[in-house]
Amino acid sequence: MAKSIKRLSAMDFLNEEEDYNHQNNRRSKSISRSKRKQLALSCMLNTEVGAVLAVIPRSPEFNPLYSSLEDTFDSSIVTSLRSLRSLIFNPTQEWRSIDPSIYLSPFLDVILNDDMPAAATAVALSSILKILKFEVFDERTPGAKEAMEAIVTAITGCRLEKTDPVSEDAVMMKILQVLAGTMHHRASILLSDPAVCTLVNACFQVVQQSVNRGDLLQRNARYTMHELIQVVFSRLPELEKKGGRHQTDDDDDDEEDDDGGGGEVTGYGIKCAIDIFHFLCSLLNVVSVIENPDGTLPHTADENVQIFALLMINSALELSGDVIGRHPRLLRMIQDDLFHHLIYYGSWSSSFVLSMICSTVLNAYHFLRRFLRFQLEAFFLNVLTRLASFGSSISIQEVAGEGIINFCRQPTFIIEAYVNFDCDPCCRNVFEDFGRLLCKHSFAGSGSSTSMQIQAFEGLLILIHHIADNIDKDDSGPLGAYAVQLNEYIPFWEDMERDEDELDTWVEHVRMRKYQKKKLLIAANHFNRDNKKGLEYLKHAKLISDPPDPKGYAYFFRYTPGLDKKIIGEYLGDPDEFYLKVLKEFTETFHFNGMVLDTALRFYLESFLLPGESQKIQRILEAFSDRFYDQQSSDLFASKDTVLILCYSLIMLNTDQHNPQVKKKMTEEEFIRNNRAINAGQDLPRDYLSELFQSISSYAIALDTSTVSLDMTPSRWIQLINRSKVSQNYIQCDYDRRLCRDMFACIAGPSVAALSSFFEHNDEEELLHECIEGLFSVARIAQYGLEDTLDELITSFCKFTTLQNPYASPEETLYTFGHDLKPRLATVAVFTIANMFRNGIRGGWKNIVDCLIKLKRLKLIPQSVLDLEQSADAPTTPESAASPTEDHRFSSHQMGTIMQRFTLLSPDNMDDGINLSNESDRNIKMIKLCQIGSIFSTCSNIPIESLHSLGRSLISAAAGKGQKYSTQHDEEETIEFCWELLSAVAIANAHRFHMFWPNFHEYLLAVVQFQMFSPVPFAEKALLGLLKICLKLFSQPVDDKISEEAIFKSITLMWKLDKEILDTCHDIISQTSSRIVTDYAANLQTPFGWKSLLNLLSVAWRYPETYDLGVDALVTLFSDGTHVSRTNYAFCIDCAFGCFLAKNSPADKKKKMLDILADSVNLLIHWHRTLYSDPGSNFSISSSTSSSSNEETSRSLANYNMNLQEEIRNHAVHSLHKSFLLAEELLFISSNCINYFNLVIFAMVDELHEKMLEYSRREGAEKEMRSMEGTLKLAMELFTDMFLQSLRQIAESPGFRTFWLGILRRMDTCMKADLGHYGPSSLSDIIPHLLKKIITQMKEQEILVPKEDDDMWEITYIQIQWICPAIKDDLFPM
Repeated sequence: MAKSIKRLSAMDFLNEEEDYNHQNNRRSKSISRSKRKQLALSCMLNTEVGAVLAVIPRSPEFNPLYSSLEDTFDSSIVTSLRSLRSLIFNPTQEWRSIDPSIYLSPFLDVILNDDMPAAATAVALSSILKILKFEVFDERTPGAKEAMEAIVTAITGCRLEKTDPVSEDAVMMKILQVLAGTMHHRASILLSDPAVCTLVNACFQVVQQSVNRGDLLQRNARYTMHELIQVVFSRLPELEKKGGRHQTDDDDDDEEDDDGGGGEVTGYGIKCAIDIFHFLCSLLNVVSVIENPDGTLPHTADENVQIFALLMINSALELSGDVIGRHPRLLRMIQDDLFHHLIYYGSWSSSFVLSMICSTVLNAYHFLRRFLRFQLEAFFLNVLTRLASFGSSISIQEVAGEGIINFCRQPTFIIEAYVNFDCDPCCRNVFEDFGRLLCKHSFAGSGSSTSMQIQAFEGLLILIHHIADNIDKDDSGPLGAYAVQLNEYIPFWEDMERDEDELDTWVEHVRMRKYQKKKLLIAANHFNRDNKKGLEYLKHAKLISDPPDPKGYAYFFRYTPGLDKKIIGEYLGDPDEFYLKVLKEFTETFHFNGMVLDTALRFYLESFLLPGESQKIQRILEAFSDRFYDQQSSDLFASKDTVLILCYSLIMLNTDQHNPQVKKKMTEEEFIRNNRAINAGQDLPRDYLSELFQSISSYAIALDTSTVSLDMTPSRWIQLINRSKVSQNYIQCDYDRRLCRDMFACIAGPSVAALSSFFEHNDEEELLHECIEGLFSVARIAQYGLEDTLDELITSFCKFTTLQNPYASPEETLYTFGHDLKPRLATVAVFTIANMFRNGIRGGWKNIVDCLIKLKRLKLIPQSVLDLEQSADAPTTPESAASPTEDHRFSSHQMGTIMQRFTLLSPDNMDDGINLSNESDRNIKMIKLCQIGSIFSTCSNIPIESLHSLGRSLISAAAGKGQKYSTQHDEEETIEFCWELLSAVAIANAHRFHMFWPNFHEYLLAVVQFQMFSPVPFAEKALLGLLKICLKLFSQPVDDKISEEAIFKSITLMWKLDKEILDTCHDIISQTSSRIVTDYAANLQTPFGWKSLLNLLSVAWRYPETYDLGVDALVTLFSDGTHVSRTNYAFCIDCAFGCFLAKNSPADKKKKMLDILADSVNLLIHWHRTLYSDPGSNFSISSSTSSSSNEETSRSLANYNMNLQEEIRNHAVHSLHKSFLLAEELLFISSNCINYFNLVIFAMVDELHEKMLEYSRREGAEKEMRSMEGTLKLAMELFTDMFLQSLRQIAESPGFRTFWLGILRRMDTCMKADLGHYGPSSLSDIIPHLLKKIITQMKEQEILVPKEDDDMWEITYIQIQWICPAIKDDLFPM
């Protein structure tokens, strides 16, 4: 163990020794490198000293050869250089620890010496540059600050008195290099603000001197100036990041930095940045004097200097970024000086200067727009919009247009411009002006498109794409318009801060302000026509309070454009107390801070016309004087009265100087003399009055004009600056779907028109594809509640398909499709829009349907493309209709996929690897890209309004509206095609059939009332389509009754147009109706539906080929019995009886129908029992209903059987008997029984008797007569049995006596029937038996018994004696 410890200790010792040696080696290497570096610096300094000494001319004491007096100079420079050389290689020392002044001073002395030749100065400058680049010292070197200051002093103080131009250029090049090297040096941060300003000024002096010198020097000077600006302004963000002590705008004292190497090192900062930026702004005002041939010396802006200054300013803005916003003085300089110059010179400068100005404003927008709201508005309207309008030169228009487009390219500019300006009632519509201007310039003429048109078109596309890409960025939220309603008074001049937590509230506020702005323009129109109605409209639109608020009127007069200025002046001068408050509020909207009196008065009087009445003028000027006096910071005016008197004086001077009727004009001295002692007994300064006189004399105050100049006058600019101080800053926001929809609505019409015009007049493929992209972007926006825009878009582009050209032959149209790209693009685009954006289409469906019909006539739509039959068989339920695939919101990520379709239409891609040998193949391929079938087969979720429009268009087209047919075949094909499409649409929307088909039926009624078609083909095709719809509709349970009634109303309407339709379509009618009765009877709910369906089914037994189909359906209906109800029972009976009466019906089928009719009474009994057992049922009503139904059944069996065969006739009588036996339970009420006998039994007996007698009077009709006689015998037996069966109920009736006499009368007629030459009737054999049977039972039941108060016994006795005396004694024994 001890040995191990000793061994470890020894190893540790060795390791420690090894580490120690390694550290020593490292330290030695570091010392060695440092020594080599210091030695290298020493050698460099020695070389530079030698170089300077070599070029310095020697004085006589050093070199006798140079003894000229002009070559003498201070020999101390050589001495100092030699002294420096002697110190360079002294014992090695750290150069960074040595005061730089020791080795810089000799070189700086050479530079500052005026007698030094240019070569020596150049070498000394090179030495200084090398010392700076080798970084012999840094910012922590003692004396570094003084050394840097000394370098700046030497360089800026360098004078070249004795040199030639070439040498001077070389020296100036060196000076520029040293200036750049000084600012790039690490110790440059120690420079003071004045030093940096001096350095920049020296560089600019070189720039100025280089103008008349070589191009190389000029380029280097400008480049160096650029470098210096970059260094200075790139320091601003660094100062913010460090957070150390640095200067602010309000510091007035110079900053002193520490010399030592410790502590926070600071130097120049915001003060020099302010001074330099102010200097750069002042360069924009540099003018040059040009002598004209007439000897005049006009002053014009120096364009080269302006461009140079703008380059520098752009660099400053780019490097400083938004840090400028944290320094009020620098920010105010940009807000005021810079933008004033930019707007002023931008309105009339050359295209190059304008382009630079646009770049500068764009940079300011990026970093400082939060503080530049009104400045940007002024630039947009006074520069870009004005210059881009027609009237300027083409080059200026293009530059201004490119400036607008550059702004539109910025991610959020469009929405921010709309929110900050267009939605502010007190601002102009920047976004709308830009959009309409681009649309205007995009309109193509008759010739080829110009560069200006293409540029504007691309800018318009950028604007549209921006809105489209952002409007559907958020997939949540409903489609459609977002209505804005002003339900309460909200001051339109009050703004709202944007709060991230309440974005929805803020968005609604912005939209409300835009709505108010529109209403204000309407109010202005009313006001100009009738001012009282205009003010009333303000209250009606809730733009002002009720009762009115003076502030509301004031802001309306002040900020609403287009108002009649004369009427405003009259209102402001009104002595009414209310309008005096309006005048005060109106005047307080002006900000006169910093304005001279005449400037303020001009600006004030621009907003209205001064009335002619003196008292009104006095009231207005008093209000102005109060406001102007309150906003003056100086003590120039003693009171408000002074201002008022001076205002009157200025107006009088204006009239004197500019009224042509005044011959003797007032002089300046007279004006000054007239205004003596007006300032509280004192005189105003003479210079001030003289300035006012000169201003009024030179420029008149417009007192009688109603037009408003858009020039940025000094008064307007001051007002703008003052307003920006009290108004809300520029709002930075992102896109919102509601705002996107509203903002595009402002330019929707012009945009569609511009796209259409550009597409029409251009043939370049790339531009056409761009136009199609714009088309889809407009559609993407329009799907959010801009249905009119989408319709207009479709209408415009449908005309480019050439399918709506009524004068083009089919051959010409096919040739155009095959050889012209534009119609192919337009066709695919229209149908793609119909597929993707069908939800928003309204009136555009008409154009789409017209195009489809033309394609159908051209044989370009095969059945495989439509594929409607497959969609008709697909199940349609609300759940399937609401599938996600039906959400047709088209977003940006789908654009690439859609646009690939259009690349396939290019002539180079039409073949696509397939040999398309003829035009037809190419056209068919194009039609397949349209995906026409899906438009109609997958439209199950489109809005009802769109569905109504589509249905109206299809029905109108089928009815021939707007169509021209060359042959009847064309007409039939068109009608069939339209009804196929309509059927597909209805089937796809079967789940909401009740919501749209009533409207479709109204459209059908309308076209039927004003027929423009042949009824037969229209009704035939319509009936086929309606039956297909009907079958689909009833194939699934229907929850409502409206759908059932609606479809059958339409079917009935169609077959009533022409009765031949039933014959033409009897097969499909029979198949459809029988299938519904057989398979889907449970889905019928209404009596009208059953009646209509059974009427259609009755067509089946009119034709032999469909007879069995109809009978089988009817048998199935009755045999099942579950679908025969109280509501449809009568219709079913009528239908069955109609089948029984069919001429081509065989005997077995007739008997089957009779059995069905008889057995149907069981249903009546079942319903009767169900209601009777139900405690809540109404028994009397139910029994009455059942009885009436039974009567219907019996009457059907009894009537119309006289001409039938005896077998069928007898079977009918037995069926009647059967039904009566079954219905005994229903006939327990005496009145029911009597009615039944009167309406059924008596009628049957009377009819049979009459027929028998009729045949007896014919020759050769014995067989028919005997047949009828046999049936009558059977009927009489039935009659007797039925009477005896219900005897008890009938006897209880008050009308029994009359009823009994009716029975006896019929017995009598049958007993005494005269058959003529055919012999006696066999009826006399059965009548006595029947009478005896009846009377016997009546006596047994004591119904017929002698009574004192009843003579029925006597009457019966008499009748029997008359009818059959033989049985009298048996029935009435004495």
